[in-house]
This record gives sequence, C-alpha cells and structure tokens, in this order.
Amino acid sequence: MSYQRYRCPECGFTYAEEQGLPREGFAPGTSWGDLPEDWACPDCAVRDKIDFLPVEAQDASTGARA
Repeated sequence: MSYQRYRCPECGFTYAEEQGLPREGFAPGTSWGDLPEDWACPDCAVRDKIDFLPVEAQDASTGARA
C-alpha cells in the first residue's frame, strides 16, 4: 500500500497518511481525502488543506518511494 505525504508551504509541517495525526483525531492510515475540506495546518494555522503540497508516495511494505 502506498501512502502520501503533504507539506504546508508556510511552516513545513508534513501530514503523513501512514502516521495520521492522532492529536487531531486522525488515526494512522487516514488518507488525505478523509481530512475535512476546512482542515487547517495544526502547527501554523495559516494554510488550509487546499494549500498543502504533495511530497512523495511511500510503499508501506518496503518503505521505498513509489
């Protein structure tokens, strides 16, 4: 399974699907598409979900980049 990562262009916070964001209520494995559309960066609160940039895909079984 491939996971995606998305980075805030303002502060560099990265949302990693494989890790989720438990402090925000998103369990490990929560896909980017399952985050609410009005979700904002939890570190800087400056950027909204739509502003985040995809970083890379990673294969969960090997850890290799896709």
